[in-house]
Amino acid sequence: MIPNFIVWNVSPDIFTLSKSIPLIGGFSLRWYGLLFALAFVAGYLIILKIFKKENIGEKETDTLFTYMFVFTLVGARLGHVFFYEPHYFLAHPLQILEVWHGGLASHGAAIGILLGLYIFSRTQHRSYVWVLDRVAIVVPLAGFFIRMGNLMNSEIIGKATTLPWGFVFKRAFEPQYAIGAHHPTQIYEGLAYLLIFFFLYRYYWRHTENLKPGKLFGFFMLLIFSARFLIEFLKEPQEPWEQHMLLDMGQLLSIPLIILGVIMLIWSGKQKARNVDEPRAI
Repeated sequence: MIPNFIVWNVSPDIFTLSKSIPLIGGFSLRWYGLLFALAFVAGYLIILKIFKKENIGEKETDTLFTYMFVFTLVGARLGHVFFYEPHYFLAHPLQILEVWHGGLASHGAAIGILLGLYIFSRTQHRSYVWVLDRVAIVVPLAGFFIRMGNLMNSEIIGKATTLPWGFVFKRAFEPQYAIGAHHPTQIYEGLAYLLIFFFLYRYYWRHTENLKPGKLFGFFMLLIFSARFLIEFLKEPQEPWEQHMLLDMGQLLSIPLIILGVIMLIWSGKQKARNVDEPRAI
């Protein structure tokens, strides 16, 4: 008899070095860390191709991704700290630095990226909207890799389901997730981000010569956070205090970003198309 669910019992570690190894101690290479790194490598290669198309040097690409890495990590960590567990981390401030124990928020990452790209645009004397449009192409792909990392960690689990593709997360910390089948919301969200990436990437290459400023960023904000808002209905609350909320924290944080996307698309519709080889805007 074929079971009507999928048993998910994958170890989050790719391999682990013994603690007895001199000078090295214990070390684990985790799927999440590898996929997080792949997200930046893939994004770097795609932006490098786009910048090459627009006659921009590799040095500027390196600078851009240095800003993105730092501000993404800091924003994601502080987003989790202040959006989800402020009381705990205010009582244990040194644990804010322990990012290897988990706790990264995508909305915090979004805020961090927006801030980091603004600083980058000022230091490189480029239009902020121009930078946002290019980076918006690769961020959904990074989101796909990160959600696959969440899947390997058996975290961000969906609500119980009887659907045949429901997952029994044997390694989940909460015991109830290891008993019944749950929505694999990591896969739902990851696939949504992957489709959005393909749409934005194709849109850029098909409209390179007459791309209106703000169009790609507007599409990105509207599509990414609309998908996040809808998929949240299928997720288990990340924190106990969210259980009795009509909309959870992820949805509340998504609403202003969806509105921003709509505003950007309306604004973009009133702009003139600009050729990619136009000079920098200061």
